[in-house]
Amino acid sequence: MARRDEMNAYCPSVRIGALVPLTRPGWVEAGQHLLFGLELAVRDVNEVGGIAGRPLELVVRDTAADPQRAVAAVDELAGLGVAALAGEYHSVVARAAAARADALGLPFLCSSAVLDALTEQPTEWVARLAPPQSRGWRTYADFLLGAGHSRIAVAAQPSVYWASGTRILRDYLAPRGGTVIELDMSVLTPAAVCDELVGHDTTALLLLVGHPEPAVSIVKSVRRDQRLAEIRIGAPAGQPEFAEWAALLGSDGAGVPFLRYLPERLTPLGARVETALRERLAEAPSFVAFEGYDTVAVLADVLRSHGADRARTAESWRRVAVEGTRGQIRFSRTPGISVWQWAWPPIQVVDRDPAEPDRFRILHAD
Repeated sequence: MARRDEMNAYCPSVRIGALVPLTRPGWVEAGQHLLFGLELAVRDVNEVGGIAGRPLELVVRDTAADPQRAVAAVDELAGLGVAALAGEYHSVVARAAAARADALGLPFLCSSAVLDALTEQPTEWVARLAPPQSRGWRTYADFLLGAGHSRIAVAAQPSVYWASGTRILRDYLAPRGGTVIELDMSVLTPAAVCDELVGHDTTALLLLVGHPEPAVSIVKSVRRDQRLAEIRIGAPAGQPEFAEWAALLGSDGAGVPFLRYLPERLTPLGARVETALRERLAEAPSFVAFEGYDTVAVLADVLRSHGADRARTAESWRRVAVEGTRGQIRFSRTPGISVWQWAWPPIQVVDRDPAEPDRFRILHAD
């Protein structure tokens, strides 16, 4: 502790800007997990000497799931002299932040957003830890086919992210005998969704909608409709990962498969981080918290090796080799992806066990 206090007293900090959704309509619970992961990693970095003797400091800005607010935050943080940007959960928000960071020449390590087209053109300034949506959602489609589902409805709200997910599912499933039926949630009520599911003779419904609403109301309506007793509800974007889902839905929220970016076994670092996060959160940490921790672990390694110069940070993505909480992190150029991408983050399809809703079951892994 004395060493950290000494750093703070005599050395100017190295600052990282953090973009996090902490108020509605952002997904606040995901934002809190992301922030706790980021903060824990900063604490750990400073406990072992910071960045060449200088303390690492997190400068947090709430995006509230608003792209324009995120862009303004990027401008502000750039003006404050941050060495790099970290974080963000919502893909549409991360896309706006990435475009602005690219324009300003500010390195951005995106923690959680998965939209493939994070920037319009290839960039050297942006890297990403989360798997691209195309890879994760194809894994989810493989799970659906393996479980015998070929007529799949998607209840979707208007959004670039949801539209991208629908397209990925349709393009992947069609050559394999699958059909995707779109239900427009800008015009349908949860009760009307039930009638559509019966009319189209679907066996699975995927929730491509906001949380808690209308996702919670749709689940409740489907669960209470006796005509749909055998239908499988899914939520690839991960809504059931968080405690709020279980609190709002109880047993109705169990048995809803979602994508989770965790390995079967965490690394030794991951096991230690899991314990610390559990104490801080007073609940099991989500994969988003581990993404936050890994983001700072990577940036700290880069900053120690190359200093706080922004251009040198951007040039170093290709040389990163960091042992994170979920495996070794390396970035590469992936076909169809415009940013530096950790190519092989772990992917699981998981649900809450109907017999014990606080326990997660791994149903499929890639």
